Amino acid sequence: MSTTLRGAIPSPNIWNSPRIYELENRAVDPDGVIDAAMAELRGIEGAHVLDVGCGTGFHLPGFAAHARRVIGVEPHVDLAAAARTRSRGLTNVTVRTGVAQRLPVADASIEVAHARWSYFFGPGCEPGLRELSRVMRRGGFAFVIDNDATRSTFGGWFQRFLPSYDPSQVERFWARHGFQRRPLTMRWRFEARADFEAVVGIEFPPWLAAEIIASHPGLEVDYALNLWWREY
Repeated sequence: MSTTLRGAIPSPNIWNSPRIYELENRAVDPDGVIDAAMAELRGIEGAHVLDVGCGTGFHLPGFAAHARRVIGVEPHVDLAAAARTRSRGLTNVTVRTGVAQRLPVADASIEVAHARWSYFFGPGCEPGLRELSRVMRRGGFAFVIDNDATRSTFGGWFQRFLPSYDPSQVERFWARHGFQRRPLTMRWRFEARADFEAVVGIEFPPWLAAEIIASHPGLEVDYALNLWWREY
């Protein structure tokens, strides 16, 4: 049996190294910059929330603490199983195996949608965005969190990793689809140097990872993001 669904685009970091990606999730945004920015625009209290590309379900318990109902959708069968295990006992959480371009979600049923590092390449995401338009309720908000390659230490690493990545093209893409941008700066903060090095090793090719590890001391990294958002 295949571990992924037809149409799924592989995510080499979490798909291949979910345990190390868990270390990354724990290190991301210790100050809560992302959640605070989303809450300013649209809180999730009492809302029906959709987490697209939920992976192992890292964000599901946090959503469940405030939302009326939470659906996590993940195309990788093993990761979806891990998300179900993580959310066991949370009666308002459901995890479904599915892809963004065929969301297993009812029409006009979602009030807040969240996609974190699932859509940051922009062009090519059109089928998933059409599905968002189908499932979002009027007045609902969709949030897409991606990398900002124009600034920060991490942004410089990202640009070196993908020199063909065009931030201006990505910005134009999201604007065409009705999204607005809020630039954010957060940080990685690791508990151990070995954790930092392991995460760098799954995020970048070996040649660049070696350079980063050799040149960047300590346990923290400044990290620029784009929060794309749209009201439906």
